[in-house]
Amino acid sequence: MLTTVERLLFVRRVPIFKELRDDFIVRLASVMDELSFPGNYTIFNEGDEGRSLYIVVSGKVKVHIGKQQLAIFPKGESFGEMAVFDAQPRSASATTLEACECLELTQEQLYEAIDETPEIAVNIIGILSRRIRELNDKMNAT
Repeated sequence: MLTTVERLLFVRRVPIFKELRDDFIVRLASVMDELSFPGNYTIFNEGDEGRSLYIVVSGKVKVHIGKQQLAIFPKGESFGEMAVFDAQPRSASATTLEACECLELTQEQLYEAIDETPEIAVNIIGILSRRIRELNDKMNAT
């Protein structure tokens, strides 16, 4: 479990929040739930309704479709953003590779953040675009 100061410092370093003012980071960090998952635990399945994104505080999470691994997200990385924006079912599953601690940001909390600081949307779009390019490169290499 993170202390209030540790949570604030951690959230400050997460790429999707890098443009936010300190006062807003304090508010955002305080509303996120901290979740603990054991190793080899499915956080969500492909096809599930998605109403939140997650940030890895410790451990590693793999995102996959069936047995095909799409990405691994270590400490400080976020995952699950797509379903938060388009209200479509999850396009992949997320499973812990080891015991993990994550912060959860709900769709409502994220939309409030975007209303106050639109740059967060630009940050998330950049991250999603980079991930699509990486997957394209990975598919073209095989």
